[in-house]
Amino acid sequence: MGKVGVAKALLEIKGNTYTIDIELSTTGMAKFLTQGRTEHHISKGHIRNNMLISDFYSVEKSHGKVQVKKFYTFDHKNKKIAKEFKKYKSKKEIRHETEILEFYTQDDLLTLYFNLDQKVKDKNKAYTYRFKTVGAEGQEGKVSLKIPKAKYLKKYKKILGEDKGFWYATVIIHQKIFSSKEGQLMLAIDQDGITNQAVLKDVIFFGDIRAVRIK
Repeated sequence: MGKVGVAKALLEIKGNTYTIDIELSTTGMAKFLTQGRTEHHISKGHIRNNMLISDFYSVEKSHGKVQVKKFYTFDHKNKKIAKEFKKYKSKKEIRHETEILEFYTQDDLLTLYFNLDQKVKDKNKAYTYRFKTVGAEGQEGKVSLKIPKAKYLKKYKKILGEDKGFWYATVIIHQKIFSSKEGQLMLAIDQDGITNQAVLKDVIFFGDIRAVRIK
């Protein structure tokens, strides 16, 4: 189908604070099929022991006349996370809800990817890790990370490319991301801890979608 979308990602670090800003948008026929679907994710927080600790996370999604906004505010002292949900149709607010999440974590969906290199110590041992992550509350925040067995590495290298410094994994969010079936993301992570290539599996209308790091 060719190019179906554009992703713009920015990580900015100032002192002991960070901002991650990611924009996703469809193009061409994909834009027509999804009614111009876009997503905008922002994470802001602080850095402690080389880990990104989220203080605020927002998600905005739109397609056609519908727009959804989610805002998460972290209270690390009391180990609580407040969520605000807004839904608009034709720019008119039709739903507004607030709640305290039933779980606590220091990660959102963006910081998790940047923290994986620190969280996973043995990157060659096949294992399934479980994490709690804001933005994945459809499964009570549960996110799975699978380190593949050696016999499956050939498949990962074929799909994601091969480099001496890469390590490979699949992250499963257990909910739809950009219209994927369950948010299954295959990763090739570089030695600096940043994902070099990622493939989002089983996206409705498009199959698999690939993201490539530009250095």
